[in-house]
Amino acid sequence: MINKYTINLQNNTFSTLFVGQNLIRLSEVDSTNNFLKDMVSNSEPLPEGTVIMADYQFAGRGQQENTWYTEPGMNLTFSLYLCPSFLQIKDQFMLNMAVSIGIRDALRGFLGPMLKVKWPNDLYYNQQKIGGILIENILSGVSFKASIIGIGINVNQLIFDPALLNRATSVCKILQRDVNLMELLKEICSHVECQYLKLKSGSFNLLQDNYLKGLYRFNENGLYQYENRIFEGVITGIAPGGLLVIRSNGIEKQYNFKEVEFLNNI
Repeated sequence: MINKYTINLQNNTFSTLFVGQNLIRLSEVDSTNNFLKDMVSNSEPLPEGTVIMADYQFAGRGQQENTWYTEPGMNLTFSLYLCPSFLQIKDQFMLNMAVSIGIRDALRGFLGPMLKVKWPNDLYYNQQKIGGILIENILSGVSFKASIIGIGINVNQLIFDPALLNRATSVCKILQRDVNLMELLKEICSHVECQYLKLKSGSFNLLQDNYLKGLYRFNENGLYQYENRIFEGVITGIAPGGLLVIRSNGIEKQYNFKEVEFLNNI
């Protein structure tokens, strides 16, 4: 058993076309992404836009098997099922952009413009992490079959692991008040759906411009580490395939995921 019990919420009040209309809430699960992948692997068709939400996720995962810890009942931990069969595999980072913009815009409704997307998959407020995204694509030959999008947002948690001191924050810590989890989930579903429909319509340039406008450290000086070398550079864009473009000493270079580390500015 990977969950204690499941509550199916059929008559929710989300003002969306499909994202979140099929909402399944779990009391406890190892990973909402794992749970959703198990559902997708079953023969019964799953409605696009299905959301699996967990009150407690005890083995949530971040990018490249990093672990995501969350205090039970205090935060948003959920996964979203999408079917971007219209998207070419070479453009898969565009899905990351669309989802990131949607979550960013939803959180900005609470926190304002200091909320940024940190490439490739984090959400930052000022210099602190407030959330993360993990997208796992399921391919069929050379086409998309499905995308499982795991999302974790620090909402009402106030106490974090000492190792994360000054590196993590939450909506509650910033606003100094609790936030209704379902209200925030509703906003995220609405904004993600809006950006996903733009992606589906082929509005790539619009999405890229919007993504860069809210990108952490875009057009700003920052310190980075690459192959044990620390350097100063400026993020100038995102290359095809989602590579990060940094200009240093007048030369632009592209970096793949986990190749370059963001350092705190001195």
